[in-house]
Amino acid sequence: MATPTVDQFLDETSRLIKQKDGSRIQDFLHYEPPWPPIYKRMVAELRQTYPAAEHIELESKCSKALPANEEGDGGGSFTSFISFVAKYFAFIRDVDIGQLLETHDKLKALLGQASIALSASTGVLILPTVISLSRTLSKLAIGLDKRPDLVANLTSREATVGAEEAGERVTLAEGSANLIREAFKKCASERSGNSSGLDNNGKPEGRRVGIYLMANVCLKLFFHCRKLRSAEQIFALIYQQSPPLSLYPAAQRTTFLYYLGRYHFANNHFYRAQLALQEAYYQCHRQATKQRRLILIYLIASNIILGRFPKPHVYQTPEAWGLRDRFEPICRALAKGDIASFRKLTSIDNPSAAWFLHWRILLQIANRCEVILWRSLARRTFLLSGNQGDASKRTAPTLNIEDIFVLATFLEKRALGIGSNHSSDAKSQKARRGEHTNSIFIFPPTPADTPPAQADDSCEAPHGYIDPDLLDCVDPPDSDLPTIDTVESMIASLVDQDLLHGFISHSQKRFAITGAKNASPLAVGFPNVWATLKAKMDDEVPGWVQEGQKRGGGTVMHLSGARPVGA
Repeated sequence: MATPTVDQFLDETSRLIKQKDGSRIQDFLHYEPPWPPIYKRMVAELRQTYPAAEHIELESKCSKALPANEEGDGGGSFTSFISFVAKYFAFIRDVDIGQLLETHDKLKALLGQASIALSASTGVLILPTVISLSRTLSKLAIGLDKRPDLVANLTSREATVGAEEAGERVTLAEGSANLIREAFKKCASERSGNSSGLDNNGKPEGRRVGIYLMANVCLKLFFHCRKLRSAEQIFALIYQQSPPLSLYPAAQRTTFLYYLGRYHFANNHFYRAQLALQEAYYQCHRQATKQRRLILIYLIASNIILGRFPKPHVYQTPEAWGLRDRFEPICRALAKGDIASFRKLTSIDNPSAAWFLHWRILLQIANRCEVILWRSLARRTFLLSGNQGDASKRTAPTLNIEDIFVLATFLEKRALGIGSNHSSDAKSQKARRGEHTNSIFIFPPTPADTPPAQADDSCEAPHGYIDPDLLDCVDPPDSDLPTIDTVESMIASLVDQDLLHGFISHSQKRFAITGAKNASPLAVGFPNVWATLKAKMDDEVPGWVQEGQKRGGGTVMHLSGARPVGA
């Protein structure tokens, strides 16, 4: 039976191949509804003339209509591209958009064939199509991942297969990301052209054009699946083989730096994170309010952890709407050293906790800001009760560590809700912080007037039983309250991190500020947190390729292995 529409499609595709117009080829391949009328006629012809049982005949027709080799001496082969076109025909013939899981599987198979064609020497022609397919597959995979009712059967099936193979189960979205990553690797490993990967105009050439487009699609899926180890492979490969990021369009740069900043934030490299996020924020278009807000949330969180609090004008931008109410109370508590307020603001019971947990920044702020909190508490204590010293008598300004201990204990009790009547609040305090782990082995003693229980294997351990290994162990009282040794160790840690300038007299329990003979003891003894941390860092961000940057060839980089800020 004649197939005029299919023949017309193949003739036009053949013409575009000879013109080496990859963008037009991508525009020509429709695989998302709504279908134009001419494509509906083509689907009808395929179903009538080339059903699923006659795929070999369909591929043979494509082979006859499309060029087998690139023109010229030593031209590349189009064999894999021809197989892709036949796969495309099969996709539009068999796909049922109403069956999302089946559509996902068929689209994944189509992308797999396109990825094979991408590895050929003529693969640059299909690169725009691979990028478009990857974006569609990513969008569908994320949508399905949010619909557990649709993927329940798939999850059950994968769990069974995973049990048989004794391997980790891969989710639908992660499986799609792994396939797209293979296409990304082929872009990053391009060997044509010169070693720099640039053409005569200083622009990326060949498949390198798609490095960051493919990387951004992969990163979106990996962050959705929370697979940071897989994301690390993307950054490491780019850092070794990609041309400089500045040579790519602004949209690609902004998206990549956003994910790079989030990656370093998740690995506690907050200075690197703020460098990447700051550049992403600068390069993001002002009208892209949603994207700028995403960047700004992590940028503010990174800077707070580094002791750099947002200025008022930051909250006045459209993308910062509502962020002042989230972050400003935390900044005020940190600036004052208000342990009680900080504990409540970062508690899981706080009304804002759900918002911080959604963006996955609560634990970082709660844990990593402890350094700033104690430094501010020491500074506030020095203002209240510190000895300012006397240069004429050559006595250094000092701070009694016991004063910090008293103030810290008062604030911690307020955070725990412990009143002046300590004993009456002991029960509520224990309920707040939970039972001690050893309590599962310790039982209250048996009352004297209680008859012995009958032996019963189903009963719990008898009253009065204590595991022999824990016979002398007790739940320490006030385990959440600081001790004088705890406070002293905190001050020693701040001195070691250069956030306090001086030394500790352990015998006198005092901290002495040095170098304040001709300067303010407050400025010398309590240096600026942001300036101190910045002075220790360099501006190199692993994963961000910049012009003129030296990179070691063939080295394996573990981006998460370095010591984090404030550790």
